[in-house]
Formats: sequence, structure tokens, C-alpha cells
Amino acid sequence: MSTESSYRYTGEKSIDLTQLATHVEKGPDQAVINSALDANVATLSDLQSRLYSQKQHGVIVILQGMDTAGKDGLIRHVFSGLNPSGTSVVSFKEPTHVQLAHDFLWRINQALPSRGEIRIFNRSQYEDVLISHVHPEMLTTQNLPGINSVADVDDEFWDHRYHDLKNYEKYLRHQGFEVIKIFLHLSKDEQTHRFERRIEVPSKNWKFVPSDMQERAFWDDYREAYTKMLENTATKKSPWYLIPADDKGVARLIVSNILIDRLQALNPQYPKVSSETKQQLRAVLQQLKDHKL
Repeated sequence: MSTESSYRYTGEKSIDLTQLATHVEKGPDQAVINSALDANVATLSDLQSRLYSQKQHGVIVILQGMDTAGKDGLIRHVFSGLNPSGTSVVSFKEPTHVQLAHDFLWRINQALPSRGEIRIFNRSQYEDVLISHVHPEMLTTQNLPGINSVADVDDEFWDHRYHDLKNYEKYLRHQGFEVIKIFLHLSKDEQTHRFERRIEVPSKNWKFVPSDMQERAFWDDYREAYTKMLENTATKKSPWYLIPADDKGVARLIVSNILIDRLQALNPQYPKVSSETKQQLRAVLQQLKDHKL
């Protein structure tokens, strides 16, 4: 598969999601994908172990995409080999009354990982420039200063939000927290197929939510919101990765490659043990072998 640079978007040029590929031409067959993904899961497990032991960096993996883009399945397969003690998932739904009583990044701060941990955000702070961009009337009920009607949700409002999101990530980076942003780019035709599967296959019926179909009617509006979000929040040091998501296996493999590249760049190492501690360990080992402990 291509390196992470093939999918990296830094915001230096505009994008057109209607022209961006949602599938990889002549991708590997499923057996090759499964084998490569298994190897990547093992590599990620080793990197996570080092990260957890070092406790210097925290990692936030952000997953965004249209409904049925494959976020849950990607989490289940790509992170399957990681130690649960250092890995967790947070799903961001509609803000609660408590969360709305604070700034829009407050709930994100509550969910940040500790140093040494990897935390996956299934949706994220970026919902606040996506769903609210499509449905700006939502903002009029949040007691935001100066936002009394939809007319108040103007370009300046969004510019401030994009600015805050970029600077928030800069702050996190300065504190040793790596933010890896993944956009799963799904075609409308493939979403149709996946919705059909949720209805036709009994074991998938529970996944079907009628409100998802209501939001599907705003497909073009969401595409515009995603375009603005990507163009205004991608930077060289905090890029978005635009992943073709029509083939779930290929998407998972690409994301696992990106995660490996980013974690290897952090170069996590097991803490060095002092010579005194090594001497104590050898003494304990000898006692164990002599059945004295």
C-alpha cells in the first residue's frame, strides 16, 4: 500500500471531495490485506507497549466520516491487538446540558488520554463544525454570546471555530500529545449499499437508526461542511488523512500503516534500567533459580 504521505492533506490547496477517490484502484486481494493487517497489528502492539512504558507522549486518534463510513469496524480490527490498559475509545454524541454549559472543547479535555495512552475518538470536536454547520439552528439554543438567530452564525463565527481547533491541537502538540486525524471518505453509492445491508441482514438491524436516513438527505451539505473543515483545519504539523473508505479492508490497512508511521516517528523506548537495578534483578533471579524465594 502507499505510504502515509499519499493520503496526507495539509490544507495548502483546496480540495474537491466529489473528485477525491473513495476506493483504491487495483488494491490487494483480501488474503493479502488480512496478512498485512495482522502484521501491522503486531507492530502497533509493540509500539503501544513502548509508548505506555515510556509515559511521555499521549496519542489521540480522531475518526470522522459520514454514517456507515466504517469507524466502528476499523477500531475493532486495527486496534484489536493493543493492550486495553493503555487503549480506549470515546464516542462523542449530542452534547449534554452539562457539556453545553461549558466551552465547546470542555468535553474534549475531559476525554484526553494520559501520557502513554492511546485514545480513539469516534467522532470528535470536529462535530462542532460539521453537524452544526449543516444545522446552524442548533447553535441558537446553546446560550452562545451574540448567537441569537441563524443569521448570527456567520463566516466570522466559523473562522473563530476553525482557529480555535487548530490552536488547540498546537497546544496539545506542545504538551506531548499527538493528534492523528483520519477522514474516512465514503461514496454515496457505497453508503446506500451499507444501509441496505443493515435493513436486509437481521444481525445488522440493530445498527439501523431512522435519523441516519434523515441526515442522508443533507449529503451535499455535509460534503460542503467536511470540505470547509478539512481546508481550514489541516496544517503541515497537524494534517488530515483522507482515506478512501468504500473498501473496508483497504481502509483499515491504510490507516494501520499511517498509525505505524506516526508512532514510529515518536520513537517510544522502554525506560532504561540503572546498573544498580540490573544488579538487584540478577540477584533476585539467582534466588529464584536457587528456590530461595
